[in-house]
Amino acid sequence: MQNTQNKQKIIMLVETGLLLSLSAVLSLPFLTVHSPWLMGGSVTFGSMLPVILISFRWNTKWGMFSSFVLSLIQLVMGLNNVNYAPNAGYAIAIILLDYVIAFSVLGLGNMFQNKVKNTLTAIVGGITVSYFLRFVCHFFSGWLIWDALWPNEQGMSGWYYSLVYNGSYMLPETLLSILIAVLSYAALKKFWERQA
Repeated sequence: MQNTQNKQKIIMLVETGLLLSLSAVLSLPFLTVHSPWLMGGSVTFGSMLPVILISFRWNTKWGMFSSFVLSLIQLVMGLNNVNYAPNAGYAIAIILLDYVIAFSVLGLGNMFQNKVKNTLTAIVGGITVSYFLRFVCHFFSGWLIWDALWPNEQGMSGWYYSLVYNGSYMLPETLLSILIAVLSYAALKKFWERQA
């Protein structure tokens, strides 16, 4: 019994490490899309999907921990953004809203796992809601923090600019992640359903 539990823990740690590494690599600048419609940010090729998968395979608690670790990885990768803060209060707000909370909510990606019979429906619902929660974090950060530091050049109100700016990359990111999940579901069904 003890050997089985130890084996499960080792598998969980190895899978989590690999999936978090994949998530970090997929979010690197040379693997992101910068399109004319984007006002900022970038669209990745499903960089947040590995955390959703961790959550499905190992439960919400482990998914939240893993997405928190991802938030720290993203913070290190985007540390230059924190340098724009004029004081500690702004720096803490940027760290929390743009990184820690924004990425940690992805651990909730399995929220529909036991509530709907169809796993693919649960995956799509989890992606939609958890990505929307990330968008909300970036929206408030853009409106309350970044607009106060650098008002936009277009003369838009802060909340509207933040809505358009963050929506211009989070909506395509969400749709692309759903598309990747749907297209790859048949091949990865056992993995999503924790049979492998």
